[in-house]
Amino acid sequence: MQDCIFCKIVRGELPSFKVFEDEHVLAFMDIEPVAVGHVLVIPKEHAMNLYDASEESIAQAFSAAHRIGPRVANAVGAEGFHITMNNGEAAWQTVFHPHIHILPRYPGDNHDPWKKHQRSREELARDAKKIQTLLG
Repeated sequence: MQDCIFCKIVRGELPSFKVFEDEHVLAFMDIEPVAVGHVLVIPKEHAMNLYDASEESIAQAFSAAHRIGPRVANAVGAEGFHITMNNGEAAWQTVFHPHIHILPRYPGDNHDPWKKHQRSREELARDAKKIQTLLG
């Protein structure tokens, strides 16, 4: 896509701090990091989000994240890391090109995005059945 900021980075039209690149994937430092060492991993193939991307491009991006994540954590002295992908505005996606966040975690960093909600066993069973039906 012509105006996509990540596509411009892939084409070399915008600068980035690359940490990894191959034929299908590019990984670079997030310029507005949530944590020290925050890296983005993107498929080079444009799509709006996970739903629009090919399974192959998403598999390649997650394979790269699997390889990159532990090395990022080691490089910045993190004790762990999150791998996450936001899909859609309601999920805080702000750049509409699939991208995986590698977020290093540190003791006491107070980054807690997971507010827990109670669900009954009946609700969980109903939700699971709906998902199973949609998956075929």
